[in-house]
Amino acid sequence: MTTHEPVLVSHALCPYVQRVAIALHEKGVAFERIDVDLANKPGWFVAISPLGRTPLLRVADAVIFESAVILEYLEETCANPLHPLSPLARAEHRGWIEFASSALNDIAGFYNAADADIFRAKRDALRVKFQRLERRLADGPWFGGGRFSLVDAAFAPVFRYWDVFDEIGDFGIFTALPRVQAWRAALAQRDSVRAAAAPDYAARLHAFLRARPYFSTNARSIT
Repeated sequence: MTTHEPVLVSHALCPYVQRVAIALHEKGVAFERIDVDLANKPGWFVAISPLGRTPLLRVADAVIFESAVILEYLEETCANPLHPLSPLARAEHRGWIEFASSALNDIAGFYNAADADIFRAKRDALRVKFQRLERRLADGPWFGGGRFSLVDAAFAPVFRYWDVFDEIGDFGIFTALPRVQAWRAALAQRDSVRAAAAPDYAARLHAFLRARPYFSTNARSIT
C-alpha cells in the first residue's frame, strides 16, 4: 500500500465500505481500493484494524476506522460537502445515517433468520422503518430534496440488497411506499452509487445468501 492516494480497505459485500466509496466518488477524491477476505484476514490488516472489520481509510501513515468517522473526516478535509450547511439539519442527517445502520442490522437479521418467526419479525421491522422514511421524504429526488447528501450515501447500500432480494421473492417491504421506491430508483442510477460496488456484487451476494441455510431454502415461500 505504497501510494499517495488514500487507500480504502474493503470487503466486497460490506455496505459500510460502499458508503465511504460513494462519498469519495462524490467528492472527486482519487483513491486505491483493496479488498480483504474477512474470513481469512491477512496479517497486515489485523495489525492496522482495531476492530478487525472494514472499512478502513489509510491516509499517509494514519488509519481511520468506522464508516461514520471516515465520512466525517472526508467532510472536514475534502471539497464538495455532502452535509447540509445548517447545524440543526446536519444533526438531523447524522441521526438518519444511524437509522440506515439500524436498517442494515435488521437486514442482517433478515437473511440470517433461523426460523419463520424471526424472518417475519425482521421483515416487519424493515417495513416499519421504510414506512417511517416514507413519511419523512419530500419530493426528492434525494433525501433532502434536490441535493445529494451523506444520508443518500448511507441508504444506497441498504437498497442495493433488494436488487438481489427481489430476484428471490416479493417480501412486500416497499409496497405502497411511492416516495421510497422513487428514491431507491434514483439512487440506483447515480454514478457514485453504481461505482461503489464491484460488477460481480450481485453474484457474490447470491453466493453469500446460499450459504444461509434457512434463508436460501425458505425465504421464497414465506409471506
